[in-house]
Amino acid sequence: MVTFHHRRELISDICFSQDAGKYLAVASYDSFVDIYNVLTSKRVGICKGASSYITHIDWDARGKLLQVNTGAKEQLFFEAPRGRKQNISVAEFEKLDWASWTSVLGPTCEGIWPTLSFVNTASLTKDRKLLATGDDFGFLKLFSFPSRGQFAKFKKYVGHSTNVTNVRWSNDDTMLLSAGGADTALMIWTREPTGHKESKAVDSEESDNDTEEDGGYDSDVAREKAVDYVTKIYSASIRNMSGTKPHLQHKELPVEERSLCWNTCLDTEASIVATTCITSTTALTSSSTRLLPWSSRACPLVGTQSFYLEHTDDILCLTVNQHPKYQNIIATGQIGDITDMPGLAPSIHVWDAMTKQTLSILRCSHAKGVSYINFSATGKLLLSVGVEPEHAITVWRWQEGTKVTSKGGHTERIFVVEFRPDSDTQFVSVGIKHIKFWTLVGGSLMYKKGVIGSVEDGRIQTMLSVAFGANNLTFTGAINGDVYVWREHFLVRVVAKAHSGPVFTMYTTLRDGLIVTGGKERPTKEGGAVKLWDQEMKRCRAFQLETGQPVENVRSVCRGKGKILVGTKDGEIIEVGEKNAASNTMINGHTQGGIWGLATHPFKDVFISASDDGTIRIWDLADKKLLNKVSLGHPAKCTSYSPNGEMVSIGMENGEFIVLLVNSLTVWGKKRDRSVTIQDIRFSPDNRFLAVGSVESAVDFYDLSLGPALNRIGYCKDIPGFVIQIDFSADSKHIQVSTSTYTRQVHEVPSGKVVTEPLVIERITWATWTSILGDEVLGVWPRNAEKADVNCACVSHAGLNMVTGDDFGLIKLFDFPCSEKFAKHKRYFGHSAHVTNVRFSCDDKYVISAGGSDCRRQLMLSHAHCRAR
Repeated sequence: MVTFHHRRELISDICFSQDAGKYLAVASYDSFVDIYNVLTSKRVGICKGASSYITHIDWDARGKLLQVNTGAKEQLFFEAPRGRKQNISVAEFEKLDWASWTSVLGPTCEGIWPTLSFVNTASLTKDRKLLATGDDFGFLKLFSFPSRGQFAKFKKYVGHSTNVTNVRWSNDDTMLLSAGGADTALMIWTREPTGHKESKAVDSEESDNDTEEDGGYDSDVAREKAVDYVTKIYSASIRNMSGTKPHLQHKELPVEERSLCWNTCLDTEASIVATTCITSTTALTSSSTRLLPWSSRACPLVGTQSFYLEHTDDILCLTVNQHPKYQNIIATGQIGDITDMPGLAPSIHVWDAMTKQTLSILRCSHAKGVSYINFSATGKLLLSVGVEPEHAITVWRWQEGTKVTSKGGHTERIFVVEFRPDSDTQFVSVGIKHIKFWTLVGGSLMYKKGVIGSVEDGRIQTMLSVAFGANNLTFTGAINGDVYVWREHFLVRVVAKAHSGPVFTMYTTLRDGLIVTGGKERPTKEGGAVKLWDQEMKRCRAFQLETGQPVENVRSVCRGKGKILVGTKDGEIIEVGEKNAASNTMINGHTQGGIWGLATHPFKDVFISASDDGTIRIWDLADKKLLNKVSLGHPAKCTSYSPNGEMVSIGMENGEFIVLLVNSLTVWGKKRDRSVTIQDIRFSPDNRFLAVGSVESAVDFYDLSLGPALNRIGYCKDIPGFVIQIDFSADSKHIQVSTSTYTRQVHEVPSGKVVTEPLVIERITWATWTSILGDEVLGVWPRNAEKADVNCACVSHAGLNMVTGDDFGLIKLFDFPCSEKFAKHKRYFGHSAHVTNVRFSCDDKYVISAGGSDCRRQLMLSHAHCRAR
């Protein structure tokens, strides 16, 4: 027996190497892994370099490499036995053979992480096919391995009352052991043999969305099913602010200043034109609709966007009238609320795409919003589906503005409802585990459920899309990638694995009957996310979408004039030529989450956006196109260019910040001194200091002249509330900090000492002004700001104008300074809800604005000619 006591903190993991147990690795909360030679009973190596405590360790099969997970969600590698840190690429990593796998991090485990919970433990079977995990909700989950991409499929089992602390497979993988935390329970689970159909036991359920009869689980479908549409027209603050708002704060002015009076006036010629990026070719999440005409060339038309601006809240659906008599007639449906705000009921707008003239507004009985709409064959009738629990289907005579009839569609979510292309009386609805074939008889709706019968591979499952063929055929795309072929309401055959994942969209071309499908599928030589089928869906041609990165998730398709228009989950619209299969990306955008970070280049028409989707994207203002993007692995919250334009810094949600070289987009340095969100990050005007503000009510200073080690040389303390915005003085000696308690403080750089003398503060010239607080900007706060906030601001480089963004989705343009309460301004609409950030371009020609809830799919570019008098 040998004992060691080299560490003071808790021992978190311990593991023998596979080569007859020659080495023993011991991990601790001291952020080290000690390696011992078992034969000599001596410590032979120490693994250093982790920024937090160690959670999991695994040996490779040769006993030469250690994989380490940390509490900071770092995946590190160390050579054994000396413990030297190794940098291993993803390609090299995937070739390694591991003796064990308890890691919860890395590209092969990305899909095991849920939105809200924390994954504590994992264990991989010896055949490397099945990964078991335990989380803070007490769930055991089984994933296929590797588990790539977000929100992978899983099966869920319930046994523990609270967090699961550890899981391990038995030697033959027939049993799984799990240990609980607060419940102090050890449970043994039996793995059923292959082919066994699990019975529904009371203590075990299949994962939230993964039932056999449902065709399997898909994260995108699950999120769509769970969406709760809430009107944003009277939004609350996007930040958790506290204290008295500036325009309500009482301040006693000196006697000599009481007679001063500001009189501001803005030029009536000031204008803003917005450009909105949408997620797909049929659905918009904004209160305005953009039209982007197709071009006969290989690139989109620039400068031809136009807008319909009559909606008052988020647009959920869009359809185009296909009848020649009603060319260019568009219908769009929005969310609303008839319970608390009767005047804001959901509505459908029918309008002319060329003139933007409203032809009809249909005030709906749908309680929360309109999720899908579709014109009939003659173009005279319009179908709508509500998002209320009964998902009512309503038929309208849109020209008259009258309702023909309405009936509850289904208790579960309806994804699509479409008229047959040759009928005004027959249509099909599909959704969660149902398909119904409807007939309009007089003033009533009748339906028949789809009959599966004895067709091989046929079963009731979630249907996501609909297309139509000759001889009364109907095609429906299923969650498992199959396409079901129906004649009348009877299933006649199944096109197995039309896509490897859910078939999200289908489009019937009336001219030749060919059908386009789009779904979730990784590009291969034989397959892709977009396919063109014959009239009976027996043969197809797959298209490889060449965008620089693989396109695996298509949400909308449309076909015409020898081209296929594709809308992706990642906010892209791609035009594909049928003959040469050439792809042209017309629109790019961020994906999940809001856009928080925004920075413009100091002397180029270029800007960077940073988003919750874990990427930064570099955009060209003049050409309105994406230049590049960098995936960071964690949600990005702020970004900033250095004054010389050579570096860009990014602050992350996990407390880390990164400095990239602009020319190569390689990492110059990164650091993580805080464990919470970085709210703002700024370079000093002399390019020497980097200021990093966080939710921990602190601003840290780093001296860039000391190199990429990014050593902290000072910090600001005694900041009330978390940091919102930071600005440097022109001489780099001071910063002003805006906080969540509606207070503004000035600090010395780099000591962090608070400056309180008013005369000193008044003499400071600021290099930038993004603060929403201070006497100079008191006038930006509106009278109706009790429940909402001004979130962001930016003063033009000329110092004449100030632009703000607020929780109402408004962009406002003020003269600067604007010290008088409720200052005159011009306001502009473009966002459907919270505006998170605004910036002027280097020459003040453009204003760029970013949105919160709406920018899951939207990037706003505002072109502003600001002239103040």
